[in-house]
Amino acid sequence: MEKRLLKLRVNGEDHELYVEPWHTLLDVLRYELGLTGTKRGCDEGYCGACTVLIDGKAVKSCVVMARQVQGRDIVTVEGLSRDGELDPLQQAFIDKFAIQCGFCTPGMLMSAKALLMENPHPSLEEIKEAITGNLCRCTGYKKIVEAIQAAAEKA
Repeated sequence: MEKRLLKLRVNGEDHELYVEPWHTLLDVLRYELGLTGTKRGCDEGYCGACTVLIDGKAVKSCVVMARQVQGRDIVTVEGLSRDGELDPLQQAFIDKFAIQCGFCTPGMLMSAKALLMENPHPSLEEIKEAITGNLCRCTGYKKIVEAIQAAAEKA
């Protein structure tokens, strides 16, 4: 099989590139576009480290074929900040010390961002539900939940 032309809109920028038909969105983001904030973890959609937004919804990019997202709006963790200013959610993660090793952080941010876009003032249970697909081996989730709550309070 030969490479195919793929047209993607990532973080507000249009890209045209030739990719192998079996490449996942994660492969394209990391290795073709250099957006390494999206982490490769389990490659099975279990850990959530590769979570991005596709049309505003949190999706695990390791289980999405790149060709499936042609013409859709994709946002990675690199796309959260604007004009050098951190997204309020990113700032809340810093302020609440919700980052330990940092490996899960991009995926957590993207799952939380999807939640806050859909529901700016979620309950504690809604926050917990939104991040159930993201594994963290360092923090025990308490600080992560507090950071999401803090960002919601500022919205």
